[in-house]
Amino acid sequence: MDGGDMLIAVPAAVLGAAGFGLATAAQQRATHEVETTGTLDPRLITNLLRRPMWLLGLLATIVALLLQLIALAFGAIAVVQPLLVTGVVFAAAFSSLMSRRRPDPLILLGALLCAAGIAAFLLLARPIPGVVEHIDVWGGLPLAIGLAATVLGCLLLAALVRHPARVLALALATGILYGVTAGLMKVITGQLRDGLLEPFHHATFYAVCVIGPIGFLLSQNTFQQGRLVSPAVAVITSVDPVVAVLIGVFWLGERLDSSPGLLAGQCAAALVVIAGIAFITLRGTHLLHELDAEHAARGRAHPDVAPG
Repeated sequence: MDGGDMLIAVPAAVLGAAGFGLATAAQQRATHEVETTGTLDPRLITNLLRRPMWLLGLLATIVALLLQLIALAFGAIAVVQPLLVTGVVFAAAFSSLMSRRRPDPLILLGALLCAAGIAAFLLLARPIPGVVEHIDVWGGLPLAIGLAATVLGCLLLAALVRHPARVLALALATGILYGVTAGLMKVITGQLRDGLLEPFHHATFYAVCVIGPIGFLLSQNTFQQGRLVSPAVAVITSVDPVVAVLIGVFWLGERLDSSPGLLAGQCAAALVVIAGIAFITLRGTHLLHELDAEHAARGRAHPDVAPG
């Protein structure tokens, strides 16, 4: 990727992250204004279509997806996806603004830890691009089975447990579906070089049309189940690029630098991401308790949505 491509990919990725952050904050508020539905129940979307705040989030999502597509067309996943992880910072900031409160600096610190950990992981992994116009179906079958089993396991766990594990399980499943979508979108951007109609001749485009909306619906379930936006977004935005890189390796023929030193660094970076998510979750729980105590002292009902 040359300097000219960087000048397009980096700003597009950052603006896309801001768009995803705005969309997340708006959608989370809107999902708490409608009746709670079951996981993957499409009635949630039909209910949300009547909410202006959710429509704002939908518009921001579409713009952010277009910016992500542009960024992936000009930049490698290893460059684009870490920048998109900063969406958790934007989400926390927009959520606080919508609640008319200042962003919590510790939540923002945890979000930056997640972004830094993911960036370090991908930089140490050093993916070497392969042929992105075609997918190795048989070579990628074990990964596909593993990802599908993990998603199903998360949905089962979410059906059996309560907050916050339920929210984190739904967020993990959402992140996996988003990562698969991002990997497949990279394939589509490669196919577009052969003409605007080329993607319609491959199964990849139709897979995105199925997996993408399912992931989006599941994200709305995730936002509706949680009062804080940051923990869920941290999980989603951290899992998304890792899955996208795995898809690059197992489906698209990319290669990773697997020397012992770099593997140790990748493990350390992964621990930083996990620590960031845990920190955000613990800090968010503390903020919820403080907010509930504040409202109880004033004789007011606990808010469904909290900033951060």
